[in-house]
Amino acid sequence: MHQSNMQVQFILYVMDQHRSRDFYSKLLKKSPVLDVAGMTEFVLSDQVKLGLMPESGIAKIITPACADPATGSGIPRCELYLTVDHAPEWFAHALSCGALLVQDMQNRDWGACVGYVADPDGHIIAFAGPLV
Repeated sequence: MHQSNMQVQFILYVMDQHRSRDFYSKLLKKSPVLDVAGMTEFVLSDQVKLGLMPESGIAKIITPACADPATGSGIPRCELYLTVDHAPEWFAHALSCGALLVQDMQNRDWGACVGYVADPDGHIIAFAGPLV
């Protein structure tokens, strides 16, 4: 196998694409690079994108082999772990955007100060920075 440049895209299955688009636009302080029926995308870095896809759209692809994602709506099913400069400011910003407080910023035994919130669909978002 030849080594190649890899682009990574994480896709969250969401109940309401427009609600999630608006939340992540405000949270990330950027506009999506793609926003069409069935998919919204944000560039997080040169190699990483975050996608938002309606649960109803992905269900047409993955069921019946897999469970319909709508059966798990609101249940944390993944975590976006974001290592950022000024993590406490990002954490406070997330709360001001309407994120649900899961756990305040605190030093963790793996060597980072991390706070946890949840987006409107229950996906967990962690903001991590250096120990304080």
